[in-house]
Amino acid sequence: MSASFATLPKPPYYAVIFSSLRTDEGDAAYGEAAERMVELAAQQPGYLGVESTRGADGFGITVSYWADEASILAWKRNLEHAATRERGRKEWYAQFELRVAQVERAYGWSQPARGQAHE
Repeated sequence: MSASFATLPKPPYYAVIFSSLRTDEGDAAYGEAAERMVELAAQQPGYLGVESTRGADGFGITVSYWADEASILAWKRNLEHAATRERGRKEWYAQFELRVAQVERAYGWSQPARGQAHE
């Protein structure tokens, strides 16, 4: 999974914030499963994007963005996603927290490319 910003619509929309601490087990299988979950989520109605990062200490945060709560619940009920979550509890995570939030405002900034000025 490449590190990049999700391209999102204007709010409101929902963010599912998944904070986790990895175990030392199954790095290759974990990476494959994480990529598959992003691929599968992207096929779900209401999916808007994802941003994810993990530190060398095993702590990571993945934020997936959704159009509405119904889309989040449908994703939670997806059978392949549910099986992967269960495997995560058994093998890959020492701890995790999941939070769901409605995004009401969003703004950002990026540095202009060299030789170009911001408008």
